[in-house]
Amino acid sequence: MRLMGNTDVLISGGGIAGPVLAYWLRAAGFAVTIVERAPAPRPGGQTVDLRGAGRTVVDRMGLLDRARAVTVHERGMAMVDRAGRFKARLPADSFGGEGIVSEIEILRGDLARIFYEASLPDAEYLFDDTVTGLDQDDDGVSVAFEKSAPRRFGLVVGADGLHSAVRALAFGPESDLVRPLGLYTTWFTVMEDMDLGGWAQMYNAPGGLVALARPGRLPGEVKAGLSFRSGPIAYDRRDIAAQKDIVARRFAGAGWEVPRLVRAMADASDFFFEPVGQVRLDHWSRGRVVLLGDAGYCPTPLTGLGTSLALVGAYVLAGELATCGDHRAALRNYDRLMRPYVSEAQTLPPGGVGGFAPSSALAIRMRAASMRAMTRWPVRNMLAAQFAKAGNIALPDYDLPALR
Repeated sequence: MRLMGNTDVLISGGGIAGPVLAYWLRAAGFAVTIVERAPAPRPGGQTVDLRGAGRTVVDRMGLLDRARAVTVHERGMAMVDRAGRFKARLPADSFGGEGIVSEIEILRGDLARIFYEASLPDAEYLFDDTVTGLDQDDDGVSVAFEKSAPRRFGLVVGADGLHSAVRALAFGPESDLVRPLGLYTTWFTVMEDMDLGGWAQMYNAPGGLVALARPGRLPGEVKAGLSFRSGPIAYDRRDIAAQKDIVARRFAGAGWEVPRLVRAMADASDFFFEPVGQVRLDHWSRGRVVLLGDAGYCPTPLTGLGTSLALVGAYVLAGELATCGDHRAALRNYDRLMRPYVSEAQTLPPGGVGGFAPSSALAIRMRAASMRAMTRWPVRNMLAAQFAKAGNIALPDYDLPALR
């Protein structure tokens, strides 16, 4: 298919959705450029899972074996108290390997690296840069960059996450489009001798505090997360030291292994901090600009479905662009096919933010009791429905060749 004479596509965002889209577009004959603010592919990050239709997309790319080779092996999720005693646990084989911890758990950086390498050598990458201006007309989009010279594209895709620069330029300010959930979260890597016993361990403290430590892929590596409930916080996204200070102050005196995690956080080079929010839009395209993944329909980490939405969205968008008569029909079909899947995925699990980060000691005890009941009726049925959402879409067969 030709985008009215211009098959050059710009993708903003080199994480997961962007390189997967580039892979499938290149298979269909498009010329693809990816602009990424980071100076190189981002390493580290939290553990994400491959499940449902997202796993099917990776399989169709011929990359499932590569993903399995770098899987992080976890025994499951365990809830611990202040002294580190297990209060509840959910083994990884619960729900047929599709529970809170899925069969294929993989570090986000490892997964992104697989997709980045699969998109080479055909996709062009502009690292350490970002989009600063979009001027579109009937024939294409003139794009201004922070560092690179202006260029012309037939289509621009915003796959640049919750704080999407493309979305801000084409759809409006983030404050109007992102719905905050009153929760902040951070992820970072800890090289500490913590005996997790192979379990992802979660600790809740009154005040809506959540500490998570889960095994990394390398010996002695722990992937840590500290989350807390709060109203809006004004902070500079470029001031990492100030962000670490915010988190340290919130978790002062929290108990369990939190003091050790906070000390390690001070030296963490892969520290990531942001508010948790959902992006809900009535449409994901405007003219020749379209949004993909978290930029268009972030479901929040609470759902565990962000990776699935990114993978499936990239596959469907590429397939429609490859098979439709023009970009307008392709973008309409993309919206039509993805909308029910996204809407269902954005429904938070039972309890929502309060279930993840209880405010009181009583609520924490109730959360532990609920977790112990997860494998029994009726809680099991409710959770099974939540986990099954990852596969609740019939993936079209676009007959695109898997690149090798």
